[in-house]
Amino acid sequence: MADKMLVTQALDERDLLVKKIGDKIKKASFTDVKKHNEEKVMEARLTEDDYKKNAESAYQQILDLINRFQKIDAAIVASNASTMIHTSFGDYTVAGAISLRSRMRGTGSFDEAADFEQLLYDKMKSEMDNRLVMMESKNKQLETTAESMRLSILGKDSKTKDDKPLEVVATYVKENTTELVDPLDIKKKIEEISEKRDKLLSELDTQIKVSNATTFIEI
Repeated sequence: MADKMLVTQALDERDLLVKKIGDKIKKASFTDVKKHNEEKVMEARLTEDDYKKNAESAYQQILDLINRFQKIDAAIVASNASTMIHTSFGDYTVAGAISLRSRMRGTGSFDEAADFEQLLYDKMKSEMDNRLVMMESKNKQLETTAESMRLSILGKDSKTKDDKPLEVVATYVKENTTELVDPLDIKKKIEEISEKRDKLLSELDTQIKVSNATTFIEI
């Protein structure tokens, strides 16, 4: 008769089986040595018949546990491939949601190289910050140059109110002012990427947990 359990229970048992199988393999003994004139094997200190029974039993127990693990794992994989979850950004199979979450956290097959949203955010943010620093620096240099031009035209202590010569300086400043070229409204895009990424990851976490706690599988 098949066992029916929640995916959360199956995940817990699968984790337990990994440890249990590993421990069984470490503790098992499948070969020993014995002198012809002695009844007991040297390491286990059992008779050859008892040692044989123990070895055969341990081997079979390990195979049975591995088989149990495989059945649980296959049932989880099959369930994840067919069970749907819903987020604000679309619907996914549980398998797809797990894969997406892993990718966005940099824990998948490609590590951080596939966390495209974070890579894009970092690139845009870094470039914007650098360009703003560059723009501020260039405009400060321009203002210093313009001030020198004003002093040259009027004299440091000049009291004249004739601004016509200063129009040349104003024109120079206008033509040489550095500005940010921002076709995407990059600050808004950066905020959108960050907010969407955080919200989607949160929803994926929640929906995967809910699905695992409410979906039954049969082993």
